[in-house]
Amino acid sequence: MPNARVLRDIKARNIVKANEVLRRAYLYVARNETLSPQVRHQAQLQLNTFGKYTRPTTVKNRCAESGRGRGIISEFALCRYQFRLKALKLELPGVRKASW
Repeated sequence: MPNARVLRDIKARNIVKANEVLRRAYLYVARNETLSPQVRHQAQLQLNTFGKYTRPTTVKNRCAESGRGRGIISEFALCRYQFRLKALKLELPGVRKASW
């Protein structure tokens, strides 16, 4: 069962994905200096109406198992400790403990 942090991150990812095109369009208009100031101002006001979870910076990589936010191996979406435990149990395809 994922914890609250993981659920919050999944929610943020879905909302960012849903609003990405519209946000980028407003950003383009707001930063385009060839347009009139009134149009740019209106685009900036529209950007301000978006919610907190529509910003891409709210998305953070978290471990899918424990919810830890640091030491994430992005290919497996696991923190280093969970990655080690699953690798030792041979639960990850193509991953073995090295020995030489």
